Amino acid sequence: MWEKIRVVFTIPELRQKILLTLALLGVYRIGYQIPLPMVRFNAAGTGNQVDDFLERFSVFAATDLRQLTIFGLGIMPYISASIVFQLLGSVWKPIEQLRKEGQTGMRKINEYTRYLTVFLCILQSWMFLKYVIMSNPANIAPEFYAAGTDTLHFGWQLTAVAIMTCGTVFLMWLGEQIDEYGIGNGISLLIMASILAQMPRALIELRQNMTTELSGSSGEIGPDKLIVLAALFVAVVFGVVFITLGQRRIQTQSAKHVRGRRVYGGTKQYLPLRINQAGVMPIIFASSLLMIPGLLFGVMAGWFSDPESPTSIWSRISGFLTMLATGLSTGQSLLYIVLYIVLIFFFCYFWTSITFNPKEMSENLKDHGTFIPGYRPGKRTADYLEKVMIRITYVGAAFLAAVAIVPILVNIQLAIPFSVASFYGGTSLLIAVSVAFDLIQKIDNHLLMRNYRGLLES
Repeated sequence: MWEKIRVVFTIPELRQKILLTLALLGVYRIGYQIPLPMVRFNAAGTGNQVDDFLERFSVFAATDLRQLTIFGLGIMPYISASIVFQLLGSVWKPIEQLRKEGQTGMRKINEYTRYLTVFLCILQSWMFLKYVIMSNPANIAPEFYAAGTDTLHFGWQLTAVAIMTCGTVFLMWLGEQIDEYGIGNGISLLIMASILAQMPRALIELRQNMTTELSGSSGEIGPDKLIVLAALFVAVVFGVVFITLGQRRIQTQSAKHVRGRRVYGGTKQYLPLRINQAGVMPIIFASSLLMIPGLLFGVMAGWFSDPESPTSIWSRISGFLTMLATGLSTGQSLLYIVLYIVLIFFFCYFWTSITFNPKEMSENLKDHGTFIPGYRPGKRTADYLEKVMIRITYVGAAFLAAVAIVPILVNIQLAIPFSVASFYGGTSLLIAVSVAFDLIQKIDNHLLMRNYRGLLES
């Protein structure tokens, strides 16, 4: 392995791409720590349900949404805008036509995506600024408040919004530079860098709770728990790699063409269908959506509470709503786990139906003179592809559900802090493995072009 790594850095072009990528990621990590001018220190959350929601969604945004830094929004607005246009491409005719125009249409869609990103940045930065000030006004230095009031001066609010908007636009540009001049997918590498940056803090927290004696019920981590954690981590990573690379190959055959005395075509090929077609999106959507009922139930419980009559019907309704809000916000109740699994299955099929079009794929096969043996081109082929995709999506959804609940079970059953348990599954592990394989594949392409062995070849 060390010899292969040495070979990687002996290729000038590949070495330059890797070093440039690392330098741009370093710039991102530096900006990650720089607070806004009016912020006295990095604004930490108050530990309420909104902070829990922002903490879980921060993995997807490549930042900490509870802090007001110049990169405080991360790339969440750009990802949100990209998802919007991806969904519109399936339901809105003009966007669908642009997608079919090739590179010209995609450049136009990317332009619209950037415009929507700027609009979302302005909206979200204003909301986050208001939330951080309301949650803890001491985060803002007193000289930035309007004279004689507890309201942040309007000019400084606009300054903060402009800085955070420019920060997200800069990150978007940074990702594009990595795509063009570096190696790997720029946006994905920014998210992966944010995930890996949390690992030292998790290891320190794990070290603080370690003990040389057998683990008790006080949350200490002894040798028995360490062995279980190590074995579980290897098993989860193996499962994630297996399903991420898993494919259902459908045999296809091209039609024969006779040109003079030569016969062209007639070769057998394979159409690969990914088992986990939806990727990490179902987990992100499910975990984000489950936070909304907890917030609503918490607000409704305050409406029905009656301190003067604790035994009244309204107080009982308030207590029931409080119980539901607690169960859905902490993520440790049976109700939360069941709803989590159901939503993951739902979003797996929903996202697959958006990104995979069997009719379009059938038409493409027909246009290229390719067919699936035993099925006529056209509707029969589309129906077959849809049936196969429904079956393998069920397997992929079951895998995502299992991986998603592993951190919850580790946190509950082994009394492991969630910052450590989150690396045993869920969004973090899926994103890290997917991006790592994509990066290695692109490095292998450079090596194979120069007649070297790939990193994963024996």
